[in-house]
Amino acid sequence: MNALVLSLRQSPLQRLDLAPLTPNQLAGKSDAEITALPLNTTRERVCVGDVFRLRKGDPEEIVIEGGNERFDRVGFAMTGGSVRIDGDVGTQAGRLMSGGKVIIGGNAGPWAASGMKGGAIEIAGNAGERLGGPLAGEMAGMRGGVVLVRGDVGERAADRLRRGTIIVEGKAGKHAGSRMIAGTLAIAGRAGPLPGYLMARGTLVCGGGCDDLSPTFADCGVHDLVATALMASFVKPYSPTMGELLRRPWRLLLGDMAVIGKGEIFYPPA
Repeated sequence: MNALVLSLRQSPLQRLDLAPLTPNQLAGKSDAEITALPLNTTRERVCVGDVFRLRKGDPEEIVIEGGNERFDRVGFAMTGGSVRIDGDVGTQAGRLMSGGKVIIGGNAGPWAASGMKGGAIEIAGNAGERLGGPLAGEMAGMRGGVVLVRGDVGERAADRLRRGTIIVEGKAGKHAGSRMIAGTLAIAGRAGPLPGYLMARGTLVCGGGCDDLSPTFADCGVHDLVATALMASFVKPYSPTMGELLRRPWRLLLGDMAVIGKGEIFYPPA
């Protein structure tokens, strides 16, 4: 059966909460019920039919034709199926999702994959700050799943990452991997200042080096490790670029010694 298609009528004049538009939320609903669903907004009340034209299909696969940076919480708490957006999205894309796949054809705003527990997110463009990071008051950020960003990411990517893998094919802003608890952040490009800031555990790959490395990391020399080969095998189906990059010797740095010092940064040999 064909995908359920939602075609954007015109650019929205206010922020829209697209959390209701997931396969698990739309399962069993008629076309009329879907178009009548309210979308929480900042000013005027609107429903799905006010914003999108609907083309009937299987809600297990949802396609949103036309993206916008005002589309917030795309794929919120998804448990399965897929959502594809042909353009940009706003804040908190894929937040709390535990299964399925979100494919974003453009850029994503801040807090994408926040609290994510499973599934996969692919972002064709750039991602904003705190990718996979927690919201205010939360103790941990992303807790599982895989995120792939084809472009660059903003500041504090993988902040308080608890579990899961984030792959960045471009560059990262400052404090990438800050306060990591566990999990993996692999950056093919250059990282901004102080990657791994106050990380307790976890793995951070700075494929293109960084602008300023904290002195609280201990240099353990250059190694050709089985661990990076295994990481390459896992990553390659998602990102052949990152998979090939990982298959080489790396300088291993342990830290952050300002915390408990059990994290690791893989850094290009001099």
